[in-house]
Amino acid sequence: MNKRIGLVVYPGFQVLDLAALTVFEFANTLQQKIVYEFAALSLEGGAIKSSTGVVIQSEAIGWGAYDTLMIAGATALPPALPELEAKLKEAASATRRIASICTGAFILAKTGLLDGKRATTHWHFGRHLQDQHPDVTVDEDKIFVKDGDIWSSAGVSACIDLSLALVEADLGVDVAKTIARLMVVYHRRTGGQSQFSALADLEPNSDRVKDALRFAKENLHKDLSVEDLAEHVHWSPRHFSRVFQTQTGMAPAKAIEKLRIEAAQTLIEQGHSSIGRIAAMAGFGDEERMRRAFLRTLGQPPKAFIHQVKSRNDNVYLN
Repeated sequence: MNKRIGLVVYPGFQVLDLAALTVFEFANTLQQKIVYEFAALSLEGGAIKSSTGVVIQSEAIGWGAYDTLMIAGATALPPALPELEAKLKEAASATRRIASICTGAFILAKTGLLDGKRATTHWHFGRHLQDQHPDVTVDEDKIFVKDGDIWSSAGVSACIDLSLALVEADLGVDVAKTIARLMVVYHRRTGGQSQFSALADLEPNSDRVKDALRFAKENLHKDLSVEDLAEHVHWSPRHFSRVFQTQTGMAPAKAIEKLRIEAAQTLIEQGHSSIGRIAAMAGFGDEERMRRAFLRTLGQPPKAFIHQVKSRNDNVYLN
């Protein structure tokens, strides 16, 4: 049976969120059959005007069953939509999974379906979501978050990342990677507010190597020698190094450096600007060590990234 994807829209929705459906369209093309059917949904159906003024036709939510419901975001906080929220809560009981895009998380949170769960939204509104919905654990750094059968994504173009992840869950990583290439987007995005972290980039098969990486990410302030990582997973250092290199394509020290660079980038995205403090919090120990790592891996020093983030935040435009 084909999977039906419903994108929930409302007056003032962000039109770029329609790109989420394009990912599923490419999946159909690659599979050479209709795997996904999709439609725009609204409270009552009919014509719905986006924030750009572009109008799309929609079906009334509740008409038929959907495998996946996705709630579009807006250029600002969505208006109060109690009737739509009630419909969504009702429809969710017959839906395999539900996902919010950008500020659509505020609509999803008002249904109560996010209570007790992790979620994300556009970085600019993360604190607002947490303040308004204290029962939700908001992770402002992620491109998308999956908690059980409920997904949420960061702002605007992250709808594509979210849909790629949904397709990957259904059809596998190779299909998702091919779609990303065809759409000329990253399969796993790097940088700030990124679910596609260094851990995901490494993609080890061994549970022990995965455990070692998780341990490393949670303990970046420690030295994290090969001996430390090997001891954590109860392997000898020699065996650990060999398996780690085989499964990740890099030495443990290089992987730790990637994790520390990612942590430093996240801190910069969060507004930290003290090079010394960032270096300490990310586990580099000193500024010069972090500067060399950034230049070696990213081709720019940390100060360049701090300047970019400050410039962007001074000229915020939610497109």
